[in-house]
Amino acid sequence: MDGGNQSIVSEFVLLGLCHSWNIQLLLLIIFFMLYLIIVSGNIGIVILIITDSHLYLPMYFFLANLSFVDMWLSSVTTPKMITDFLRENKTIHFGGCMSQIFFSHFIAAYEMVLLVIMAYDRYVAICKPLHYSTIMSLQKCIALVMTSWIIGFVHAMSQVVVIAQLPFCGPRDIDSFFCDAPLVIKLACMDSYNLEILMKVHCGVVGITCFFLLLISYTYILLTVHQSSKTGASKALSTCTAHVTVVVLFFGPCIFIYVWPLSTTWMDKFLAVFYSVITPLLNPTIYTLRNKEMKNAMKRFRSYYRNFNVNI
Repeated sequence: MDGGNQSIVSEFVLLGLCHSWNIQLLLLIIFFMLYLIIVSGNIGIVILIITDSHLYLPMYFFLANLSFVDMWLSSVTTPKMITDFLRENKTIHFGGCMSQIFFSHFIAAYEMVLLVIMAYDRYVAICKPLHYSTIMSLQKCIALVMTSWIIGFVHAMSQVVVIAQLPFCGPRDIDSFFCDAPLVIKLACMDSYNLEILMKVHCGVVGITCFFLLLISYTYILLTVHQSSKTGASKALSTCTAHVTVVVLFFGPCIFIYVWPLSTTWMDKFLAVFYSVITPLLNPTIYTLRNKEMKNAMKRFRSYYRNFNVNI
């Protein structure tokens, strides 16, 4: 590493999810349909929140940002995976590989911080309702979201700057469907053990810190509301169930991939698919089906659309 980037590897080979051509064709159809649902579902939520004045609240402002970033979380890896199902040689250029690492970590760190902000929003709404509009002003909401973007950018850049400078001289096979940072580091022509530990610690600082902040926030919400009302715990649980579900779905795979890896190839691939495809797919469903205001907004949108067609 003394001479900077000594890489003589211009591209990497992605081994993908499987080797059977028939199974790959089946997966192509499945993931193509899922990706269309992810993009259309998350875009639909963003449009609904922007166009419906009843949803001009901090909670839905953060939800729009979550849907937007979920769409990009899936877009970092899924289109490449879908097109690779049709290719015998699943290669990715060195620059494309570094881009996948950067954006996957950028979006992941951003979403972790955003989920903490959403938990803080629920804490203020439930525990300090009289001061909610003052505390969660538009300016503060924008500042919190910008903070999430900055933390995500710094985290991702610190990862890529180090990985891009590693000497890669072969092998170049990555046993996954995208450039996963831990797998790329293992290909470096050097003893990467210490670097792997450093990267795990780096990801752990972001992931575990956010997870414990979320755990503390929701525990405090339940305890606070329970003390003020006999039915408080159930009301708080009903309000926060969607948020807690999303937190578990998102943080579970992230922790086992980057902080506490299982060292089992098929399980790593399953968690990677769950993290990049299933979670962005479930988030819109969870928030729309469990949120009364979102349901009402969808009804208003459908009613407006029908009236618009009648007038035409």
